[in-house]
Amino acid sequence: MTSTLQTTSSVGADIRLAEKMFIGGEWVAAGSGQTLPVYDPADGSLVVEVPAGDASDVDRAVAAARAAFAPGGAWRSLTPQTRGRLIWRLADLIEENAERLAVLDSIDSGKPINEMRYFDIPFSVDVLRYYAGWTTKITGETIPISYPASHGGRFHAYTLKEPVGVVAAIVPWNLPLLMAIKKLAPALATGCTVVLKPAEQAPISIALLAQLTAEAGIPAGVVNYVTGFGETAGVALVEHPGVDKVTFTGSVRTGKAIVRAATGNLKRVSLELGGKSPNIVFDDADLDAVIAGAAAAAFATQGESCIAGSRLYVQRGVFDEVVQRLARHAASITLGRGTHPATQMGPLISAEHRDRVLGYVEIGVGEGAEVVTGGRAPQGDEYAGGYFVEPTVLVNARPDSRIMHEEIFGPVVSAVPFDTEEEVLALANNTRFGLGAAVWTRDVSRAHRMAAAIESGQVWVNCYQAADSALPFGGTKESGWGRETCRESLEEYLETKTVVVSL
Repeated sequence: MTSTLQTTSSVGADIRLAEKMFIGGEWVAAGSGQTLPVYDPADGSLVVEVPAGDASDVDRAVAAARAAFAPGGAWRSLTPQTRGRLIWRLADLIEENAERLAVLDSIDSGKPINEMRYFDIPFSVDVLRYYAGWTTKITGETIPISYPASHGGRFHAYTLKEPVGVVAAIVPWNLPLLMAIKKLAPALATGCTVVLKPAEQAPISIALLAQLTAEAGIPAGVVNYVTGFGETAGVALVEHPGVDKVTFTGSVRTGKAIVRAATGNLKRVSLELGGKSPNIVFDDADLDAVIAGAAAAAFATQGESCIAGSRLYVQRGVFDEVVQRLARHAASITLGRGTHPATQMGPLISAEHRDRVLGYVEIGVGEGAEVVTGGRAPQGDEYAGGYFVEPTVLVNARPDSRIMHEEIFGPVVSAVPFDTEEEVLALANNTRFGLGAAVWTRDVSRAHRMAAAIESGQVWVNCYQAADSALPFGGTKESGWGRETCRESLEEYLETKTVVVSL
């Protein structure tokens, strides 16, 4: 992966790809001819106008996906081994074009370029290669049956695992490319076809991804890319009778709306939604590791992360030290344009979202919390027009305050002291979310007790956000349905067919 950015002209060419949608192997404008603007969150400037797709464009994309999925179609007719090779080739192309994709996501979402280079892109490649290996290992089973023997019959029974069909993959704006890959890879591995709908705020890297799927040799219609507003293109996709499954990452509110909209043909739904993750520090923990981990948990991806460690519970004996050290770390973070190599935290996605995050800081202060550091939009010419928020550490928040229960989705962490294991477990589980959690302690028995008792889809011990393609990722409670990455996620894209043959 190179250390320098692409030239302005090459970046411009990649951005212009997003001026069209990719449907049935062709680059097309919206049927209405309408477009919507995409802005650079670092300065508020216009980056590109993308098609404002609507129901008619969704119809075209779903028709293309259904044609590729049909028996004898371009995708269903390939062997599992061939599908695996094509997925692996796509991974190679993403690796070869890593810097191009990193720059696009950094411009579009504000993410620091180094987060893209050293996590998002490598992990995307790994996810594709992991699922490429599964294509030849999806099997049914032979089942001996007993009941019909009483009727004197002999039978051979087995199951088949078949792709569910056309998948609508709706992608959020915080990690556009990685979230698209986490949905695309298992869908392709199981033999499904896909219509990708990126968030209207950050669609441009998905256009290059669509082009790379074609370059990899994935047949036309297997991967389609439609841009547009959620209330138009998104709703049309979720409600479409030709869609067999929806996979969505985003807000709880939108996730619940998708569940209601999917009832028309009872399509499958998997959801990765919000979080309010507890990050629990005991007084025997390695505090150097804690500070680095707590800062990454709260401020990576500008805090615009569903697994952000936004509730920091620290045992009273080390509370003051942890808060002071974390505040110093937060104040030292370099803010700036995501594409600048020195940037450690970029802008938030939009002016509206920046104001929402700062509004939560005001709510917290109004409810008794105190700002230790941050809590403002930074001043200076380098931030003019951009949607920046300083890394923020709060203390003294009441257990019932809104900032302890509602997802802020920004670089804001609330630190709270505790005394006992029982007390902090009650605080940690007092949430409608259950996506991520962490425990920092040198006591192995305590670590296992806490991991078992915390109500969450994943618990990290003495680390935060450790990820791997083989690890199940997903939540409990209102954090969603189903899992991403991992072997189990394949079942989200498969139907089981039972076959019984009289002998």
